[in-house]
Amino acid sequence: MYRKKVVLLVYYMCFDLFLTLSPLWAGDTENKVVTESIIVTANKVEEDVQKVPQSITVMNELLLEEKGITDVPDVIKEIPNMTVTQSGSGNAVSFRGLNNSMFTNNNPVVIYIDGVPIISRYGFDASLANVERVEVLRGPQGALYGKDAIGGVINIVTKMPENKWHSMIGAEYGSYNYMQGIFNMNGSLIADTLFMGINGKYEQDDGWIENTNAQSSATGNEFDKQQLSGYLLFTPTDRLSARLTLSMDNQSMSWINGYALPAGTDISEFNRDDAEDVDFDMPTVNDIDCFSQSLYLSYAFDPVTLTSTTTHKKRDIEGDYDADYLAANDYEGLIMYDYSETESYTQELRLSSNNESGTRWVAGLYLDSENHKQGPYGMQYPYYDDSGTFYGNFDFNAESDTDSTTYAVFGQAMIPLGKKFELTLGGRYQHIDKEIDLDMYYLPVGTTGAPYFSFSGDKTWDVFLPKAALSYRLSDNWQTYVSYSQGYMPGGFNYFASSGTTEDNSFESQKSANYELGIKGSVNRFRLSATLFYMDIEDVHVYKSDGVNFYTDNADSGHSQGLELELVYKLTDTTELTGSLGLIEAEYDTYDAGNGISFDGQDIENTPSYTATAGVSYRHPNGLYGRVDMRAVGETAFYADSEKDFVKEDAYITFNAKIGYRTGDWDFYVYGKNLTDEEYIVSYNSNSSKSRAEFGDPLTAGLGIRYHF
Repeated sequence: MYRKKVVLLVYYMCFDLFLTLSPLWAGDTENKVVTESIIVTANKVEEDVQKVPQSITVMNELLLEEKGITDVPDVIKEIPNMTVTQSGSGNAVSFRGLNNSMFTNNNPVVIYIDGVPIISRYGFDASLANVERVEVLRGPQGALYGKDAIGGVINIVTKMPENKWHSMIGAEYGSYNYMQGIFNMNGSLIADTLFMGINGKYEQDDGWIENTNAQSSATGNEFDKQQLSGYLLFTPTDRLSARLTLSMDNQSMSWINGYALPAGTDISEFNRDDAEDVDFDMPTVNDIDCFSQSLYLSYAFDPVTLTSTTTHKKRDIEGDYDADYLAANDYEGLIMYDYSETESYTQELRLSSNNESGTRWVAGLYLDSENHKQGPYGMQYPYYDDSGTFYGNFDFNAESDTDSTTYAVFGQAMIPLGKKFELTLGGRYQHIDKEIDLDMYYLPVGTTGAPYFSFSGDKTWDVFLPKAALSYRLSDNWQTYVSYSQGYMPGGFNYFASSGTTEDNSFESQKSANYELGIKGSVNRFRLSATLFYMDIEDVHVYKSDGVNFYTDNADSGHSQGLELELVYKLTDTTELTGSLGLIEAEYDTYDAGNGISFDGQDIENTPSYTATAGVSYRHPNGLYGRVDMRAVGETAFYADSEKDFVKEDAYITFNAKIGYRTGDWDFYVYGKNLTDEEYIVSYNSNSSKSRAEFGDPLTAGLGIRYHF
């Protein structure tokens, strides 16, 4: 009954909005201002964003620079109902009640950079130094973008080079010794034939936490990051183009943006002021190195264009962590550790029609192969028997080797139905095979020996992911649509298995069915996009625990439903207002957590009840500019395993501001983030050894300079 009331409430909100705006598309108004078209490649063909029957957020280079957005996590914070938790274990994304999967490491949202995917939460970032625009496609995108895009896609489109060389260099300095350097340059080596580009970014921050432990580093959450990318573009004819891209991404992070307290401590006991001085007894460093190469080939025949995208990527992780982020207890001197190597190859062949009107279509084949070596991977524990006798410290270590192969065929067609309607039909069939060999060790710290448990497993999954959308053109500038699409996140194996069979130590693929009703358009100085969505989720990837170790399993079912709204209003030629709102209800329908515990009806963790943004920007012809942005995040549930319950963190609001001046090729600016110094928790977990909370950054400020030449 409650679900029906929420659906009706959201429906009537959108219906009221429809009636309110209906005069805008009834006909032309006086002093009409033509809004600029925004071209996107969401369907892998060029289209006006207002005519694509799905929810899309687009940010161009100017908006990214004005907001100070230089990485993907900052992009995510602008998207309705999408959040990200940044930590030493990567960037974990949550969207519409979908979370990242622990033992596949996959996020529900996939990054694509000129067709090259980034799926894992490790290395889930990209330099935006050479970006023309960022398209965020909300909702399942499996039909065109593959097996992991169950929640959406962040499509990063880089600039095409010109014969004339263009360059940019910039630097920032801010609170806690934050430093950033960024550069980009591209142009032709041979006019109209051979082009080259290179870009990069460096960041470092000493962090706002001080470690008081005499045996460890004095800084508690420092980090540094380097990103470098370069390409060669060869265009010997108007029909043929070839682009070779090489990129490198290195990140090194220490400890966490928070602290721990004894097991069972409630979330309300944590305070950011207490996190500024911590006592971490063991060094904690997580190094992530990613190297990738891609080759993009395109040949335009008269009726169709054939493209090929080939990628190779290697990711190395070396992580040693304080076992409990506490000191002076049974875990003194003990660590957790995570070392892994992942190497993958992908190949996509795509054929698309060159029609600018009428029926347009795209079809293709996809193949990927991945090898993931995990280990050492585990934790050191003090071992006590039931009588309390201490037998020493033991290593609980898992060593595994997993091979994955995916084959897929996909296609989509956009078919006009008369002058007002357009039907989009698409689908993807894919086959996934995974094999694992795992050895589990339980030995005294510093010793070697045979594994106490081993298993080998092999599982396959086959799935068809359909997509359908029907759009109706209300006028030249307004369109409404309904759509249905299925999403998919592959299953996998428990990398920390200690007993049982292949079935006992595997989890099923997560599946979703997404329904959307949307309206989008523009009139004069106003642009709007509104979406109602409902999603059924099956075999939800969840984390369970045996009292010490976490492992991934499936909850039978869940759902999410809500509203997403984005607005832009150009108040004057120099002033623009922007806003977004995401409202969501996300719950487990059936979730048997074992041992007689049921989480049926519980809110899905890491899913704020709402997200909202509001901003005002000012650009004067003399070069002065500035903007103020607000972000609000609603009440959020976190899972506390030690209590076998869910806890709630209160809503919060943050404000950012930036003021700058452009003169000629120079850009000077100052900025402030979290101007009210709001204290808020972004991550919380609790198990038998500790409770741990991580916080958003406090008030920070800085200044920067950029030079274009």
